[in-house]
Amino acid sequence: MKFGKVDAIKTYEVLRFKHGTIQEVKQMISEEMPLTVYLNGKEMTTMLCSPVDQKYLVIGFLISEGMVQRIEDIKEMVINEDDGLVNVEADIVEREAAQGYLRRCLTACCGRGRAGFYFANDHKTTRYIDSSAQFTASDILKSTDILLNEASATHHKTNGVHSGAIVKNGELILYSEDIGRHNIFDKLYGKCLEKNMIMDDKMLVFSGRISSEILIKVSKMGIPCVVAKSVPTTLALDLAKDLGITIVASMRRDSFCVYTHPKRIID
Repeated sequence: MKFGKVDAIKTYEVLRFKHGTIQEVKQMISEEMPLTVYLNGKEMTTMLCSPVDQKYLVIGFLISEGMVQRIEDIKEMVINEDDGLVNVEADIVEREAAQGYLRRCLTACCGRGRAGFYFANDHKTTRYIDSSAQFTASDILKSTDILLNEASATHHKTNGVHSGAIVKNGELILYSEDIGRHNIFDKLYGKCLEKNMIMDDKMLVFSGRISSEILIKVSKMGIPCVVAKSVPTTLALDLAKDLGITIVASMRRDSFCVYTHPKRIID
């Protein structure tokens, strides 16, 4: 997979204070845009995102939220980048999911006593990952190094975007970046769906931190292992244990920590 393309960047003149002096310099800034999604003529949501891969962002969002069940149900998508509008026509729309988006709903996770899901759609679309896949330590270190040091040209220019990738045998096979960390997972999911990709033998690497919301997105994608640069949150760990997902994080050049379901990680 080739990397290095720089997208969604503008140059601004700024004042920089350094070594006791102020000077005018040019700085590259990551672009951000609002994207309002209409499904069969009804406004569903407005997402703030990088103006890249909007098609996959919308596909991943609609299916992960359960509003549309299959990518085949999406019959037409028209993206108006100038106005920040996306019009989607779908044959089958889950009305209850569309109405329940972001409706708070405290439920127990996987029959456990503690609260796990906080939104109604998450409770209905999140799934347990029953995968026997295993991943080597060398592949984890290799793929993370590629993601953080080679793949994201935009981040190296601006320090202003997150990045993530689907990994198979240590190689990055799908890549996305965005100003919003949640958007990374919807974009990757959209790309996986378009390719009809099998997910239960893949790993996902991510430049940020795994929170409960991110972990839920991983579960909806059917990914058994997620690798992140930073330490996960406590709720993410609780959910990962209950949902059968391996979390690898606290990445360094030659080390990492395995937090949940460690049997998937081998030497």
